[in-house]
Amino acid sequence: MTDVLRRGRASLAFSFFAQGATFALLVTRIPAIQERYGVSDGLLPVFLAAVPILAGVGSVTTEQLVKRIRPSVLLRWSQPVVLLALLGVGAGDSMAELAVALGAFGLGVGALDASMNMLGVSLQRTYGRSIMLSFHAAYSLGGIVGASLAWAGAHWHLALWVSYLPVVAVLLPAAFVGSRWYVDGDAPGSEAEGEEAGPLVFKLLLPLCLVMTFAYIGDSTVSNWSAKYLKDVLGSSEQVATVPYNVYMVMCLVGRGIGDLGVRRFGAVAVVRLGAVVAALGFAVVAVAPGAGVGMLGFTLLGLGLCVLVPQTFAAAGRLFPGASDTAIARLNVFNYVGFLIGSPLVGALGDAWSYRGAMLVPMVLVLVTLVYARSFAPAEGRYGDGHERARTADVGRGSNGL
Repeated sequence: MTDVLRRGRASLAFSFFAQGATFALLVTRIPAIQERYGVSDGLLPVFLAAVPILAGVGSVTTEQLVKRIRPSVLLRWSQPVVLLALLGVGAGDSMAELAVALGAFGLGVGALDASMNMLGVSLQRTYGRSIMLSFHAAYSLGGIVGASLAWAGAHWHLALWVSYLPVVAVLLPAAFVGSRWYVDGDAPGSEAEGEEAGPLVFKLLLPLCLVMTFAYIGDSTVSNWSAKYLKDVLGSSEQVATVPYNVYMVMCLVGRGIGDLGVRRFGAVAVVRLGAVVAALGFAVVAVAPGAGVGMLGFTLLGLGLCVLVPQTFAAAGRLFPGASDTAIARLNVFNYVGFLIGSPLVGALGDAWSYRGAMLVPMVLVLVTLVYARSFAPAEGRYGDGHERARTADVGRGSNGL
């Protein structure tokens, strides 16, 4: 059983890594995609919005599919769809081909994100201790690798398909082979019917949905506006303006790498509260920064603070509905995309109408609202993680063999 869980954890971590790299390769080459297909500035937001909208559809569809199909099976087949869709984005010639490729990417990402986190939550339950942050740390590492490869492709003026093909050729077979070791939780259809879809369930889940939305509003603010903010507001060079997002991603990796230790030692509530306060402080520093150096400090704090919120929100949903965790996670995952859709336009509109410094205060306030819902992350009595962690009857993979 120990070897089974260890292999399952490693293979799932690689899936998170592959998805982080894949997503970074798409979003960091948007200007090149726009140029290749001749997408106008007016039409580009439509294409960009379609991806998270379809991802939400994919997540909702996954909620229904997991009643009949194991999450591991959905993950095994959705990851190749996403990777091949990325290659399709790089290799197409017409606007119609771009639309089909991005549509497949969006639907696949929704199923992929939902099923990955379902397996992560069920595996954490089996371990009996916090390991969810380690999976998202692998995602952050993949994002750093993907962004670096995208930079190299842009630097050497490589065609999109030339940049994407080697990555897909490596990640696709590796992820597919690794999928044989995924570890499912309960069998399909075993969720408690009374907990599955009533309004009471959503009312209980709503605080976590809000936290997920606020976290992704903050994340999308950094990913979409950090470069422009440093260059236009803080007066940095164009080269320096590319640094904040990388700093943010590195700090996410660091924070998630040590975050599980914090949850085991102090509990999820304390870690979420600390993360929210640090993230809010980061936005405040960015808003008042007199120059690029202080602004960079703000983005550093943002990475350390925001990085713990999303993994712990998924983990809390699993604790809250142990008999219906797959359904809860699929629904919660939709608010990932809601936050992404709201965040970037919100900051842009406020920046144009008011000021970009003032716009940074809005995600700051929303992140602080997380403190109101921090108790939703507390483990319920009698479920795994009670206190800080339950007895380690299933605690495997510690030490040098753990991820």
